[in-house]
Amino acid sequence: MQIKLLAIGKTDQSSIRDLSQEYENRLNHYIKFSFEIIPDLKKTKGLDENQQKEKEGDLILSKLEPSDMLILLDEKGKEYGSVDFSSFLQKKMNSGLKQLIFVIGGPYGFSESVYQRANGKLSLSKMTFSHQMIRPFFIEQLYRAMTILRNEPYHHK
Repeated sequence: MQIKLLAIGKTDQSSIRDLSQEYENRLNHYIKFSFEIIPDLKKTKGLDENQQKEKEGDLILSKLEPSDMLILLDEKGKEYGSVDFSSFLQKKMNSGLKQLIFVIGGPYGFSESVYQRANGKLSLSKMTFSHQMIRPFFIEQLYRAMTILRNEPYHHK
């Protein structure tokens, strides 16, 4: 199985990029992982929130194959502890799924069409984080899940 993380918009903060890259490099020792940035929309001044979400949604949906499982990183999603999240991933790997895609939306969230296509929603916390900070947090949790599945000492109970 391959895991892909899609995110709307690049980050200007090199420390966030560096931390994301650190965990991405670690993660690639365990599973095929890719992180793709969908560029910010241009000329959004004339667009309202829904129009912007729709345009971002079209870009997200264009990155998907029909067989992909899509999980949205969403504040109303299911919350897992790290061990439970690793079990969730193991079940997906055992199912024969080819590609599992997680998406970090834009500043206004996801369009209705993206919600309709999604196979689930995941929340990292009840707290609100910037779309930039979620990137290293989520990639680190993927890495942690892989070390849990291998019984490595990275995660302490």
